Amino acid sequence: MQCLVGVHSSSAAASASLPVWLAIVALVALAALAAVLGSRAGQRVLATTWVGAKAVAGWAALLVRGKRRMGPPVLRRAFEDLGPTYIKLGQLVASSQGLFPERYCQEFRKCLDRVRPFAFAEVERILHAELGRKADEVFASIDSTPLASASIAQVHAARLRDGRDVVVKVQRPRIGEIVEADLGVLHLASRILGALPISELANPVGIVEDFEANIREELDFRREAANMAEFNRIMVEHGQTRVVAPASMAGLCTQRVLVMERFFGFRVDDVEKLRGAHVDGEERLLLGMRAWFQCMILHGFFHGDVHAGNLMALDDGRVGFLDFGIVGRFERERRLQVTDYLMAFSTGDFHKLAEVMVAMGSIERDKVDLDKLAKDLAVAYEPLLATEISAVKYADVIPAIMRTAIKHGMRMPRDFVLVVKQMLYFDRYAKLLAPNLNVFRDPRIVSALAMDVMMARAS
Repeated sequence: MQCLVGVHSSSAAASASLPVWLAIVALVALAALAAVLGSRAGQRVLATTWVGAKAVAGWAALLVRGKRRMGPPVLRRAFEDLGPTYIKLGQLVASSQGLFPERYCQEFRKCLDRVRPFAFAEVERILHAELGRKADEVFASIDSTPLASASIAQVHAARLRDGRDVVVKVQRPRIGEIVEADLGVLHLASRILGALPISELANPVGIVEDFEANIREELDFRREAANMAEFNRIMVEHGQTRVVAPASMAGLCTQRVLVMERFFGFRVDDVEKLRGAHVDGEERLLLGMRAWFQCMILHGFFHGDVHAGNLMALDDGRVGFLDFGIVGRFERERRLQVTDYLMAFSTGDFHKLAEVMVAMGSIERDKVDLDKLAKDLAVAYEPLLATEISAVKYADVIPAIMRTAIKHGMRMPRDFVLVVKQMLYFDRYAKLLAPNLNVFRDPRIVSALAMDVMMARAS
């Protein structure tokens, strides 16, 4: 699957919210069609139309009162009202600087920690239905208050009857049905947006397609359990004894329930607690990055969502990767192309970078001037390679990269975009834990990367 990666221009940024509201208005016009459908999808379109209509009315009232910058909070509240699928989409907006106006990215960050938990009685019902036993027959104890509540599932601390501490991940009630209905609405809205001139900058159809692929992966916890097992197998193969994913509990994993070992430690971005515990954050980050690169370069498999909540410095000295609902996979040819890209980038060889992009199929060879592309790439990427990287602002760099993409008609594979996103996550952590560490040029990282590339080519 491919997704055109682009960005709004400075003039478009000011009016970039217009297509969003046009899409909502268009959904209002589809209410009659929804009534004819007479299905859950139809009911969901009606519900979405109603919430959208209220949002438009509220936004219009604010405009009349002169409050012109209230669009983001109004839209965010509408997404929260619409439930898990839209909250998940809001989280995508929050983490996609450059694809969306910065005001919306900032507002939708509130979706990261405002997901309402569902009742513990529902947790018990789902556990019984999925495991075939009541919760008290499986667990010695289970905390009724969730450790975390996310858009797809929530997590509870528990203890097995043999004394092992675990976490229990339980899917939200009827989430599969809700997601299916919502995806139909989102595809319809994206096609409407796609007909607008500004759509080439954000490619709404491609964004929804990528969103659908991600959320479908996350809806089957058996796949996540298999991903964790694959990660741990790779770590063992390469002697990475200090990097680990949680082990799932045999017989306690279904499509909607996942019971896995519990990790104890600190989030990688919790600098104060890491320092208080005398944890060498830089050493842990380098350890985690090496493991991530080995997975990607040598096996074409990598964790595709390494935000701070999914990377931990564990109390026992290890690094823990959590939440394998989203992973990327490359065939050998694509894997070698991506490694060539990373090596060219880390060494500042932008002409080679341009050649690799052509080889990846991101650009049609007869429609690109490699010299001009190389110069534009140098302008876009150079800030990330600068010695004083602590001064870099992602709100500036990422749009510059996206502008280069659309200028030369680039089309980047979905999994390649995932790789770039994880690299930016790692760089953010480096700024927090080791301000002098440049993850794009540090000799420890680059030399290990080169070693892994050589092994991959020899295999």
